[in-house]
Amino acid sequence: MVQVCVNGGRGSGDGALVPMSPKAMAGSVAEAVAAGASDVHVHPKSPCGEDTLSAKAVAATLDEIRTRVTVPVGVTTGAWAEPDPVTRVARIHAWSVLPDHASVNWHEPGAEEVAAALLARGVGVEAGIWSGTDGAARFAVSPLGPRVLRVLAEVTDPDPASAEDTARRLLTAIGAAHGRPVLLHGEEGGAWPVLGLAARLGLATRIGLEDTLLLPDGRRAASNAHLVTEALALLDSAGPGRRP
Repeated sequence: MVQVCVNGGRGSGDGALVPMSPKAMAGSVAEAVAAGASDVHVHPKSPCGEDTLSAKAVAATLDEIRTRVTVPVGVTTGAWAEPDPVTRVARIHAWSVLPDHASVNWHEPGAEEVAAALLARGVGVEAGIWSGTDGAARFAVSPLGPRVLRVLAEVTDPDPASAEDTARRLLTAIGAAHGRPVLLHGEEGGAWPVLGLAARLGLATRIGLEDTLLLPDGRRAASNAHLVTEALALLDSAGPGRRP
């Protein structure tokens, strides 16, 4: 599986290519799916361009995307979008349109409660386990671990020289992951080295303007679809049967 991470926490300062409105996100997703992406991770935005968990923004984003594609669509529940865990859970219960899945960063306060709220509403949980945090240790003892959709192994090391080693340490820390599938990805300078490792290990992965604005050769990507195309070429080059 190759998931497209559409926009992340980026904003207008990152360039006009980063989709911010529901319509722009939907268009970018449609192009990425046509290029080969089979799953979507998106950050709904407020009118001022900030990540939000508001029911109105989530519904508008999901509805627009689903007019263009039929693949699963997930959203973030990152604490930066709503710092208070109690309010974060209340936001989830207020959603009128549900995503197929949502990411929960296990090192954040309230992760268990947020994940439980999503599961109660029938939303799949992507357990975000970040390098450099205690997320792996917390997830290892979580009673919700066996119920998550998958684990997002998120390598936050942006250094291309060390990101692969950081990824290997993270995978070791995650271990059996309660038997759930693992999606491995990096960010910024580490995005492509970690994606290459995912290809060699046969793991699911993701790529998109959230994780990097650049192609493997350092050129600026033209779109999410451009990044997906490059990622699939890299996965194919890993050898027959190695594409996640």
